Amino acid sequence: MTNAEIFRAYLERFTRGDIDGAAELLDDDFAFAGPILQSTGKADFLAGSAAAAAMARGCEIHQQWVDGDSVCSIYDFKVETPMGAGSIPMAEWSVFSDGRLVSSRLIFDTADMAALMPSA
Repeated sequence: MTNAEIFRAYLERFTRGDIDGAAELLDDDFAFAGPILQSTGKADFLAGSAAAAAMARGCEIHQQWVDGDSVCSIYDFKVETPMGAGSIPMAEWSVFSDGRLVSSRLIFDTADMAALMPSA
């Protein structure tokens, strides 16, 4: 698989609830940085992203760009919460080594996410 295909497989697995399958594509030292979660290590990321995984209902990748070991992906993250269902546009820059994701930086408008979250 190419790095773009690895990312696509990872995201599709994660957003359909196959967390173990998604985890197989992450390096043990996977580093993640996003507006809500920053983590170091695969276990830390999986624990921190459990809430996102629980509300995920799929994805639609619109475009990917590859530059060496880096892939930038633009996609809609489909979610369902008690407040309703929707899609959140996201951009993710991922770095790969030996067929595994070693780091990702996620960018999205947190207001889109907040609109689908129950009030505290």
